[in-house]
Order: sequence, then structure tokens, then C-alpha cells
Amino acid sequence: MKILGIDLAGSEKQKTGICILNENLEANCFCLFKDKEILDLIEKEKPNLIAIDAPLSLPRGRKSLKKRSKIHFRECDRELWKLNIKFFPITLGPMRKLTERGIKLRKILEKKYKVIEVYPGATQDILKIPRKQRGLKKLKMGLEKLGIKILKKNPNNHELDAITCAFTGFLYLKRKFRAIGNKKEGQIILPK
Repeated sequence: MKILGIDLAGSEKQKTGICILNENLEANCFCLFKDKEILDLIEKEKPNLIAIDAPLSLPRGRKSLKKRSKIHFRECDRELWKLNIKFFPITLGPMRKLTERGIKLRKILEKKYKVIEVYPGATQDILKIPRKQRGLKKLKMGLEKLGIKILKKNPNNHELDAITCAFTGFLYLKRKFRAIGNKKEGQIILPK
């Protein structure tokens, strides 16, 4: 089993965190920048599942992020709100670029791979792990308490979020997950 966790950046100029997680929960993490680097890595690794931290769909009724609209939230976003989990709306400033990049990659990848949308902040909240804002050491320790063997000595915040993405994918494959939102509109995978 091989799961690829991607903490996608909104721009190819910023670091995208990558984690390759195996069935023994050994996490190899690093950063990439360009879509081509990400796609080349996926072709080389051929993961069973790709778990991406980025909105991978638009709200129902919204055709584009470029045209102004009163539609800002997907059903899965509203469900995060109900769970009291903080997030940035996909139509907010920098989130627009991230959403566009996420949708573009999903369309390419889902032709050959199983792709799910995840949100590391939600996974960390549900599993009671401190988010990166509370300190990277605390987040790393929280992930290690779950049994994850992090192979890099000092992973950065993008890599730790990518590990969280991959672990959410691991739970998905083990059927220890819940999907929030609407299948047609787009779902976010959370731990049970």
C-alpha cells in the first residue's frame, strides 16, 4: 500500500508538501514546487491513493471563481462549520488560486488514480493533535503518537500537513473515515 499526501500550495512558486506513506506508516516527506514535478513523482510512485489538501470542486451552481457570485460554500464546507472546524472559504483571495490548481490536478489525476480531498486541520482537530500554529514539534509528536514513523528529522509545516493528508488517506483505505458533503458536488474525507 502506498498513499501520497499532498499539501498543495496555491502557486508553483511556493512549497508543496509531499508525503509518501506505506502500510507500515513510514512517512517519507519532502517539498516540490511545479505541477510537472508532482505529476512525474506520481507516475514514478504509482500510489494506491492520492489525498490532496486543496478544494477539488466548486460549489454547486458556481461555474467559475473568476465571475462574481453569491455562491461561496459547498455542502462539505458548511458541514465543517457545523463541526466547529475553522477553514478558509474557497472564494477568499489566495484560496481561489489554490482551488483552481487543485481542480486542475484532480482532473488530470483522476483519469488514472483514486483522488480524495482532505483537510489536515480537520484531521488534526478530530484526532486531537495540535495544529502547526501551536508548534511544529507538538504537531510532529502528535503524529508520531498515532504510530507514524516520520523518516525526516525536522519536517517543515508543509511536510507535516502532507503527512496528515497521507494518514487521512490511510484511514480512508482502512474504512475508518467519514465523508462529508455531497458526492456530486465534492466531499472532504475526515477520520471517523
